[in-house]
Amino acid sequence: MPETALLQDLLIVFGLGVAMVVIFHRFNLPSVLGFLITGVVLGPHGFKLVAETHAIEGLAEIGLVLLLFEAGIEFSVKTFVRLKKFLLIAGSLQIGLTIAATAAVVCAFPNAIELKSAIFIGMLVSLSSTALVIRILEDRGELDATHGRAALSILIFQDLCIVPMVLLTPYLAGQGDGNLWNVLASTAQALVFVAMAAVAARFLIPWLLSHVARTKKREAFVLSIILLCLGTAFATSQFGLSMALGAFIAGLIISDSKFSHQALAEVLPIREILNCLVFVSIGMMFDLRVVMDNPLLVVALVVAMMSLKTLIGFGATFVMGHSWRVGLLTGVTLAQASEFSFVLSKLGFSAGILTQEANQLFLAVAILSMFVTPSVITLGRKTTTLLDRLIPVSWGAGRMGEGAESKKLDDHTIVVGYGVAGRNLVQALQKRKLPSMVIEYDPLMVRAQKKSGLNIIYGDASRPEVLTHAGLRQARNIVFTMSDSEVLLAAVEVANRLNPTINIIARARRASQVEDLKARGARSIVTEEIAGSMAISAQVLQLYSVPDSDIEETIRETHNN
Repeated sequence: MPETALLQDLLIVFGLGVAMVVIFHRFNLPSVLGFLITGVVLGPHGFKLVAETHAIEGLAEIGLVLLLFEAGIEFSVKTFVRLKKFLLIAGSLQIGLTIAATAAVVCAFPNAIELKSAIFIGMLVSLSSTALVIRILEDRGELDATHGRAALSILIFQDLCIVPMVLLTPYLAGQGDGNLWNVLASTAQALVFVAMAAVAARFLIPWLLSHVARTKKREAFVLSIILLCLGTAFATSQFGLSMALGAFIAGLIISDSKFSHQALAEVLPIREILNCLVFVSIGMMFDLRVVMDNPLLVVALVVAMMSLKTLIGFGATFVMGHSWRVGLLTGVTLAQASEFSFVLSKLGFSAGILTQEANQLFLAVAILSMFVTPSVITLGRKTTTLLDRLIPVSWGAGRMGEGAESKKLDDHTIVVGYGVAGRNLVQALQKRKLPSMVIEYDPLMVRAQKKSGLNIIYGDASRPEVLTHAGLRQARNIVFTMSDSEVLLAAVEVANRLNPTINIIARARRASQVEDLKARGARSIVTEEIAGSMAISAQVLQLYSVPDSDIEETIRETHNN
């Protein structure tokens, strides 16, 4: 029976997937690589242990939709609006320059293909893997970091560009009517639909979820969230946009509502299961024979493609005012090919733009670039750490003057990171007329806040020069609120070395970071996991009319054990 065959395939996939994740965890490697190798082993080009590959691909597509839905919730509409200029300009530069550079390189070779085919290959190369990047950034705790937001902004723009790329494919193959106005009109129609859907949902969805929540039926709320996610994804697909983009829009719609946290909690378990299938299905397309037949060519193409995309990603980010460090991290994050490139290459092959050999070669290069992406990102991080020691801190401020002198303070609090937590802390200090100094690594935010009169400087808080400029030796407290865990550890250690008497307060995303932070000198650590559990415990005890003093004592004893 087909149902039994699919169940058997899922058991094999999840069984080998668990084994791979455990093995990769032992070697401190990302679980994504384990899922990709699982697909290679089980797929039609491996041991052919999975028969229902199309069914698994279908489930994987739903997993990709849920992944983008979650990213939309965490990204939020406010962040999207704030980054809209960067999204449009940096995204356009990244797409346009990658297509132009790739086409120029392809045409420069002897026996070069036609310009239209070269442009199509540039389109394939210009896209990056949304699913892979988001998963890696999540695992590293960098989704909310400056380079994480920059990479996600460019990825959103890439998803928007899939529409005109699909519409241009028949034209490049010589099958269209030659009227580019039709392409532009169809693209505009799709974008207008997205805008209308977003505006309508902004008012309709909160009203719907509010009524569903009043029933206090968890199953009704879960079904409503899934309906919103899949319904928006399906609707956008009917207008030529990717379903993943529709899911992202759905996440944005509820990101600033009171239902966002509950929606995220309900989607996460389902997403984790199906997200495994996303990368397994990608691994299944990998044909090792192509690499074995042309090993040097494949490796050379992977290195060339990832180097080119890193350079262009760096340039697009740097031009928009970010530092060289953020530009480099953004570039290496976007250096791989995209899962949507596979869909586009299939269309190009069907239209006759790509030959069978060229299509298989591209698939091998694209999937191999996804395999090595975690290692490339790690290498990029180590490179920035090395260059940080060699490049003067003033170079990082760029042409925007974020490193300019700020007010000299004494007995003040230094706030590192001006996200939600940092902003709330500064506002609380200002209300009590207590002095503060902010260090922020996003130059665009620094420039905007300087205009509003905030005492803020640009810089990497792990650099001694930046902390000294912020008045570390005269400060009473320093509070670290940023998301980048590696920079956080380094910055705490430097701050403790420069001023051993200062009160160091750090925000940690996970409880596993607490010991490392204490070892480096942090005196007080606020852990999101522990803070959340303490708040829950307090609210439950309050419902039993336990006195506040007893609640504090109980929570203190419980969390000290």
